[in-house]
Amino acid sequence: MPKDAYEMSKAELHKRVVTLAFGGDERLFIAFYRKLQQGLPEGTGIVLRGSVVTNKRHEDGHPFDSQGKGTSDLDVTLVGKKVMEAWSADAYYIPGLHTKPLCDKEPDVAPSLNPLREALQQLVGRPVNMQATSSMVIYARDVLFGEPYYVVVEAGEGA
Repeated sequence: MPKDAYEMSKAELHKRVVTLAFGGDERLFIAFYRKLQQGLPEGTGIVLRGSVVTNKRHEDGHPFDSQGKGTSDLDVTLVGKKVMEAWSADAYYIPGLHTKPLCDKEPDVAPSLNPLREALQQLVGRPVNMQATSSMVIYARDVLFGEPYYVVVEAGEGA
């Protein structure tokens, strides 16, 4: 039986993410996070959440990509105040702390970041959703709601 994300070391989680989302290609993973870093304000943290971390889809409990290669999305959470400024004022679940997702259905919630999101989708061949939040919300979702995550890049000072 596969390990639960909470039982895994950071190295094991990294391997799971690279295997599931990037077909085991470490270079593709590196290209993905570098493209993200280049398109975001300095100091922005990058976190992956959802089924790429748990290998279990929230909607139905099925494994990542159970409906075919590239069918599961990547849930990218961006951590920091500066990156939240890219979202429209009315595109927050919690004003100043947690945004609505930037996705194919809602490309206008953070229009300046949508070209980056679309480029990432082309790079990895699957849907990519982006959301911005504070480190406090990430922590609360983990502890209060049992939603594990994988930190790709830690948020820097003043992010």
